[in-house]
Amino acid sequence: MTRPLAVLVVEDGDEYLTNLTTFVSDGFAYTQAKSGAEACRLLAEGTFDAVYLDMRFDRTPHVDLLGDLVQLTARFNGDIGRARRFQQDNQGLFILRALRESGFRGPVILSYDFSAEERRFASIRARDRFVSYCPDYADAQTIRRAILDAVAFARSAGSG
Repeated sequence: MTRPLAVLVVEDGDEYLTNLTTFVSDGFAYTQAKSGAEACRLLAEGTFDAVYLDMRFDRTPHVDLLGDLVQLTARFNGDIGRARRFQQDNQGLFILRALRESGFRGPVILSYDFSAEERRFASIRARDRFVSYCPDYADAQTIRRAILDAVAFARSAGSG
């Protein structure tokens, strides 16, 4: 018998963990992190085969969001509201960067639908070939396949 795949679920709520443990449980062991800092800590403490990462973090306390708000505010011409929304809407990408900087080289599946933003995803993938995505509205079989494919690709390509 093989061990279950260890998947770190990073989200600001509980929806993904609930759905994954209910509908995509066979052969998987899930651990949850509610912030980028917590995800990096858990990755430093344990071994995970993959990360399933939410893109939007609008329920996370502002102090726990990754990204330089001062720099983002300057990018949005001093509009702190727009900068904060950008930080929340793209928190998954800030977390992805933190995961890579902390040394995690395994596959990361972003829970976000990039089908209407193919150029954007191609740009992300060009910098990190072990990133894939699964639309957040995907059914259990699609999610299972996304995780298994990401793990298989990373293993065949020799990632962490």
